[in-house]
Amino acid sequence: MNQMCSFFLNGEKYKTRYQATISDLIDYFGYNQSLLVVEYNQFICSKTEWDKISIQKNDKIEIVTIVGGG
Repeated sequence: MNQMCSFFLNGEKYKTRYQATISDLIDYFGYNQSLLVVEYNQFICSKTEWDKISIQKNDKIEIVTIVGGG
């Protein structure tokens, strides 16, 4: 039986039964991977780690998009 896992993404609480990774969240929410900075439990994540980090109960994830301009 799958347990529900609650986590926070950009300050909003979400729940899932699926063992999601950071990459899964980025894909699910439609972010452009080339323009992101990801903070996972107050640490900046390298893009090479996104598919290795599984979301755990009460994790705090911040996804920040980079916007250019002048």
